[in-house]
Amino acid sequence: MGDHAFVPGPWRAPADTPPADGVPTSYYSAVRFTCRAHVVDDPEDKADLLRRQLAHFQPDGDHAPVAVDRPPYGRMLSGIRGLRLDVTDVLAKFKYDDHKPVEHRTAVADHLTARGQGLDVPAARRQRRRLDRIGRWTS
Repeated sequence: MGDHAFVPGPWRAPADTPPADGVPTSYYSAVRFTCRAHVVDDPEDKADLLRRQLAHFQPDGDHAPVAVDRPPYGRMLSGIRGLRLDVTDVLAKFKYDDHKPVEHRTAVADHLTARGQGLDVPAARRQRRRLDRIGRWTS
């Protein structure tokens, strides 16, 4: 996760104030994992990791079979070092103006989508998912 979008002050101005009085902010998602790493050196285990990656990145299967004793991947496995990560801790922070009214957050998401720079569109999508799931935030 890593959406980050700058939200200009005028987009955040309360309804009864001049747009120039709005205070800019950023919307973002940040996640930090602490992991225990295990080195994967066994050729068949590395082939399994590579099969999983290819299944994710090329789900249509438009690649050669991954097998220890077959080209093209078999000969490459000796040059690959795999890691299995056991997550031991997660620290996450999400900042999307959840304390603001739903109408306000919807309007900002619309502005981000219309501007469409950098990570604006992914941040707007995340904001809309958050609105669908939590609506008005209450603590």
